[in-house]
Amino acid sequence: MTRLAGWSQRHHWSAIGLWLLILVAITAGSTVAGNDYSNDFTLPGTESQELLDTYAEHSPQQTGDSIIVALQADGGLAGQQAPIDSLLADLRPLDHVAAVQPPDPVSDDGTVGLATVLLDDAAGAIPADDRRAILDVALGHESDDLRVELSGDAIREVEEGGGGGAEGAGVIAALVILLFLFGSLLAASLPLITAIFAVGTTFGAVALFSHLMTIPDYTAPVLMLVGLGVGIDYSLLVFARYRAELLHGAERETAARIALDTAGRSVLFAGATVVIALLGLYTLGLKALEGVAFGVTLTVLTTMLAALTLLPSLLTIFGRRIERSIRKRPRGNGKRWRAWATLVQRRPLPALLIAVVALLALSAPALDLRLGFADEGNDAPGSTTRQAYDLIAEAFGPGANGPLVVVTSNADETKAQAAFDVLNAHSGVAAATPPQASENGQLFTTLAFPTTAPQDEETADLVSQLRADLPDGVLVGGPTAATVDFSSAVGERFPLFVAAVVGLSALLLLMVFRSVAIAIKAAVLNLLSISAALGVMVLVFQHGLLWAEPGPIEAFVPVMMFAIVFGLSMDYEVFLVSRMHEEWLRTGTASTAVREGLATTGSVITAAAAIMIVVFGAFVLSPDRMLQMMGLGMATAVLLDALVIRCLIVPAVMRLLGERAWWAPRWLQRTLPGVRVE
Repeated sequence: MTRLAGWSQRHHWSAIGLWLLILVAITAGSTVAGNDYSNDFTLPGTESQELLDTYAEHSPQQTGDSIIVALQADGGLAGQQAPIDSLLADLRPLDHVAAVQPPDPVSDDGTVGLATVLLDDAAGAIPADDRRAILDVALGHESDDLRVELSGDAIREVEEGGGGGAEGAGVIAALVILLFLFGSLLAASLPLITAIFAVGTTFGAVALFSHLMTIPDYTAPVLMLVGLGVGIDYSLLVFARYRAELLHGAERETAARIALDTAGRSVLFAGATVVIALLGLYTLGLKALEGVAFGVTLTVLTTMLAALTLLPSLLTIFGRRIERSIRKRPRGNGKRWRAWATLVQRRPLPALLIAVVALLALSAPALDLRLGFADEGNDAPGSTTRQAYDLIAEAFGPGANGPLVVVTSNADETKAQAAFDVLNAHSGVAAATPPQASENGQLFTTLAFPTTAPQDEETADLVSQLRADLPDGVLVGGPTAATVDFSSAVGERFPLFVAAVVGLSALLLLMVFRSVAIAIKAAVLNLLSISAALGVMVLVFQHGLLWAEPGPIEAFVPVMMFAIVFGLSMDYEVFLVSRMHEEWLRTGTASTAVREGLATTGSVITAAAAIMIVVFGAFVLSPDRMLQMMGLGMATAVLLDALVIRCLIVPAVMRLLGERAWWAPRWLQRTLPGVRVE
């Protein structure tokens, strides 16, 4: 690390020029090539996937997604036949439109009808411009006499924006916090500049990689969310140590080398734990998560590299001006944090109990966590998808927004009729269509309309009941059933994922600090902060507290949040405990180590947490429900981790453990390789 700092100082213009060249080249390349983001929601081994595979074999023209065009005329659709025919005729020649079916069904009063636009591919595989063209053409036929609204994933993805102004709001708020911390615009700007270089480079690189591998279309906003928070955080940790060394009288070159050899090691280790946590997503075996895991992992690696190479180069160029501003306005020497640490150590048990009880209370709602996917009923009230959803539910019942697809194969018409009879007799099915044969006669398809909305828990129960009651060989699928299967797959594999991430991270901490207690403490406390954040998320989004429409928690948000937040929690763990370890090795006194460790890192940890909170929290302003969930969940987890755990529980636990906090069996110390972060 010292040699790396020395190289960055000696070749500062080369390092900055290289970063600038890479950023410009990748940005230009991604601008010319564009992106090829696509979603892969295949679920091998599930019944809904088996149904799709059956369609692909016997009726490939039915494997594409569809768009529902909801039409309403107060005087009756029959009087609007000419405008409707014109609308359908204009839709047919559009790209990726395989067929257009006239309105069927039509409501009992004849005022609402549902036309269907069959697409030739999955919604996520169709370019956004082509989906936008379908939306624009359809809405262009709306008039005072004919209302037109559109429903379907292809339309939802067009209407949903990215983070909107969330990224800009987060960056501005972060700059204000840095300015307050350092008292200098130049000093406050350097962590931001480093983060922007790293995120900009990764953003273009991921767009290019999307041509070579499957990367979901929601990766870009998640990358921005994580990249800005982590990038500023890592740079701040290095810069804060550099500033502290200057205040202690070190020369600029020496301060930079010490910062990289101490805080730089913490960044390297913390980044490694984030990468391990993200790569743990591969244990879930879900293609929908592997692409985003790759993209965010690349983001973390790039931000680490920028903090360790670009930032020291910038410090070399601007070091003299930064040093003058720092020495003019030196900050406090940690007296308040020493006083706080002393207070906690005087009454460690009450402090520990109060904090743990509070976190457990926040975690309690997470026991009611229900995974799923928000449907169009959760969209913005003014969106065409929400308008279509409400119109369909009012005219045909809530289950019409998510019919179940029931398929009988092997040309078994008798079994198909038996399945139809079971559906008609089931109390959870409002209506079912008679079996329709495929063109080759091998498949019979029935649509079953539940009595409840697609995201209702009763609908998920209905899927399970029908699969148990229908004859063998009859498959239940469709988007609603696929949501149930995806949520079940995540729920079943989540414990393995958590065990892998927690186990590997604890092993790394064991190697670094040679302490069994610290490794176990870190794992337990990280889990506690994440569970509390999940509890807050359930209250807001599942139960509809505050601004959110009530609905299930997006199935992949908890695993993504766990992977990212668990790794980020290690930032503060390593940064705080490594300083305590330094003091322990220097003084051999446990209480002094805790007090001085918190005194030297408390302000940096709270500032870094505040920056991540405002960056993550800004995404609550996004129109996308998934980004709102991730923003709120991650901001809450960081807030609880930095304030409750690092500044209250950790000092209390370390005081109660005393010298035992640094103990490990001799055989374990001999077995484990040594890794130093001091």
